[in-house]
Amino acid sequence: MQAEWALKQVINASMHYQINQADLALILALVRGKSLAKAAELLKVDVSTVFRSVRRLEAAVGTALFEKSRSGYQPTSTALLLAQHAEHAEQALDLARISLEQGRQIVSGTVRLTCTEAVLQNLLLPALTRFMPDYPALKLELNTSSTFANLSRRDADIALRLTNTPPEHLVGTRLRTVTYHVCASASYLRRSGQVELPAMDWIAPDDFLPDHPTVAWRRQQLPGVNLAYRCSSMLSVAELVKAGMGVAALPDFMLQTGAMQRIGEPLDGYDTGLWLLTRPDCRALRSVSALFSELTRAIERA
Repeated sequence: MQAEWALKQVINASMHYQINQADLALILALVRGKSLAKAAELLKVDVSTVFRSVRRLEAAVGTALFEKSRSGYQPTSTALLLAQHAEHAEQALDLARISLEQGRQIVSGTVRLTCTEAVLQNLLLPALTRFMPDYPALKLELNTSSTFANLSRRDADIALRLTNTPPEHLVGTRLRTVTYHVCASASYLRRSGQVELPAMDWIAPDDFLPDHPTVAWRRQQLPGVNLAYRCSSMLSVAELVKAGMGVAALPDFMLQTGAMQRIGEPLDGYDTGLWLLTRPDCRALRSVSALFSELTRAIERA
């Protein structure tokens, strides 16, 4: 608020001077560069030109925009606000250029996406690296969570979830079926020798996932196993298995690196759907629709 008030004072005190694109570029360069030399380099002019231009602009608007210190040129609140406007103008110009070069409408905006950490690392990130470079104006806010509360509270637009019963108030696509496997590293299997599965050192998620399919299976099939390690995330469970600390049941998409060996057949009766979900009011948004389509194609092919 103080910065906006200061900007209004500048405008009121200098109605005779209209700030132009060159002024905004100058302010932005000095805010980014923090020194006359860096700003001159960004603007491709000499240092004396930057110095004179700043003095001339401050005189024209009737207020100091920068304070000189040992660490360089420190922007005032007014300069920071003007720099923010300059960045917005810069981004708009970049998008216009991209639109002309590509000959199509640009998908822009911010989409909030929620998933678990394990899904993020093993499924979402590989998909994003394939297609996000084609959407330079699309911004993502990623949240790792194990519940649907984010969509219900409208804190997220898209959820990538493992479930067989997606909430009825959401719409989406079942991308694939996820199976679960008991696994261990080669080093642990060599060290454990002929020890039976129930007697091995087990690694499992702690109480943060009481209804996880691997937890339900273990409690039903191997209720008396030794839980040598309990972890606060499935990623941690997988890392301990890779390190040769014991065995665990993990989803198939976490076993693609070859660092872990599957023991026996998939857990029978515990398959889970991988769903891409959104709210009905979000589905028609161009940004959400584009991301939804790209994720569907990328993950179904994974």
